[in-house]
Amino acid sequence: MEEVKKDVYSLWALPDEESEPRFRKLMEALRSEFTGPSFEPHVTVAVASLTAEEAKKLFESACDGLKPYTATVDRVSTGTFFFQCVYLLLQSTPEVMEAGEHCKNHFNGSTNTPYMPHLSLLYAELTEEEKKKAQEKAYTLDNTLDGLSFRLNRIALYKTDIEDKTLESWERVAVCNLSP
Repeated sequence: MEEVKKDVYSLWALPDEESEPRFRKLMEALRSEFTGPSFEPHVTVAVASLTAEEAKKLFESACDGLKPYTATVDRVSTGTFFFQCVYLLLQSTPEVMEAGEHCKNHFNGSTNTPYMPHLSLLYAELTEEEKKKAQEKAYTLDNTLDGLSFRLNRIALYKTDIEDKTLESWERVAVCNLSP
């Protein structure tokens, strides 16, 4: 029997039309100074290694029964690896955690890592000092980030090869609008 190819797929919750441009502007400004690939503002809710068919099926079941929800920024934070270089750490409210749990359950998310809701601003390999600069820069560009609440009202399915740090192979497969 032929081995069916599995790829890494990610479920992203996307910010609503009002807050999206604000995040995009911030991300572009950080990128112009610190470089890094361009990507859509998103909150990753689940990641799994799946066949294309499984991914589509599970995506549909994850969209079903998930309502738009509100997230609140705790602070601008920095992480230890490329995909979590500089990000907005979101408050772990029941609403946010339940959405993450819902998606993980539907999406075969086999991770034991506790869910850390965040919206990445910059993917890059930076030194600690540069990360600190980027973090300060984010606040200079937008000083009302802490405590900012925004709606997540769409879920997108992305094919995300995590080996590809240019993100050129990343591809949006589907998107669904969450119905209230």
